[in-house]
Amino acid sequence: MDDEQALNHAVTPSPAGDDASPGRAMRVAAALQAKGGNEFAKPGSIVEVKFVKGQSLSLTASRLLALMILTAGGDAWEDRPHRMRKADIRRGHKGNERISDMLEELHRTLFAVDDKSWRGKKATLRFSLISSSREEVEDEAGAEAGWIEWEFTPEARKLIQESETYAVLNRQAVLGFRSTYALKLYEVGALRLHRRQSLWKGDMTALRALLGIAPDVYKDFAQLRRKVLEKAKAEIDQLAHFRVEWREIRQGRTVTEIEFRFEPKDAPEQIATVDEIARHSAGRKARREDEVETVAVEAVTQAAVAALVSKDKTGAGEVTFPTGTIRFGSDTLAAIGRSAGGGWDIDLIADAYRAQMGERLAKLKGAKLIASWTGFCESFLARRGRP
Repeated sequence: MDDEQALNHAVTPSPAGDDASPGRAMRVAAALQAKGGNEFAKPGSIVEVKFVKGQSLSLTASRLLALMILTAGGDAWEDRPHRMRKADIRRGHKGNERISDMLEELHRTLFAVDDKSWRGKKATLRFSLISSSREEVEDEAGAEAGWIEWEFTPEARKLIQESETYAVLNRQAVLGFRSTYALKLYEVGALRLHRRQSLWKGDMTALRALLGIAPDVYKDFAQLRRKVLEKAKAEIDQLAHFRVEWREIRQGRTVTEIEFRFEPKDAPEQIATVDEIARHSAGRKARREDEVETVAVEAVTQAAVAALVSKDKTGAGEVTFPTGTIRFGSDTLAAIGRSAGGGWDIDLIADAYRAQMGERLAKLKGAKLIASWTGFCESFLARRGRP
């Protein structure tokens, strides 16, 4: 039984007539959540929801929304609060300021769907996706401190509950995109491939609505192609489980329509994609463009770390763990943090290390400290995965 058959088996429809039962999207979300791993289901109704004219979500807010959908899982349609650790949102950044900005952006952004009025006439429904949120603001010791809590609006929950289609997304890929347009097109492509509808076609107004491109941005199509389409394609081809191509349809010299084609990657390409999203984002653009990587965590090899360790052993004094930043004045500890920490902020790892070691840290020095710090960095990465 392959993964698709297993999911179909796991999401057998509920008995007919149960008005409170969720649609297929939520049943798949629950199955993927129970399975574990990096894949999660985003309801097709939420993928296809349109921004109100002149509004769109930033990349960071779009990522937060994806993480909210992932965290809520098969319960996203229920009328209850959902909770997430701030550490799962920060992804290595020490400050919480951006979390407040992202929550406020989600609150004030309006979305629109086609609906019916109370008289049965065609109408446009405008709504927000979250109705309320709570953010812990008290400072606590430890890297795991701090949570947010939110509730989806009744309109959003109704769309989520009734959705029979879904896009299976990869958490690491979602967090890896650097263009909000690429992330949106990734979601659309994943949804259409699941529907076995590999083509999307629309005019310029539909394209802007699809990707959330403001009317006053990239008015010239050559600029839109360069700033949006080419960048989105490059990121999707590198991070998604499919490739995207597009065709420009013209009337005279004017581009009037766009046709996207989404094509699943073959097995070798899939493996390369899995390897890429597991790597740190540093150097990703260079890898995409086949350039030599000049800045990458992988450049600090185990041999280099060993050389630094040897240097400290034979130096004037043994290595001790600093009370402040480890970025300056402790080359060995910083190099180990970058190499074994998988790309996490090395001072964030250091804070967690100090919290775990407590008073014992003052007694550790030299080779024992280096061995302890290396092991902690490796376990930190194993627990959290790559940022």
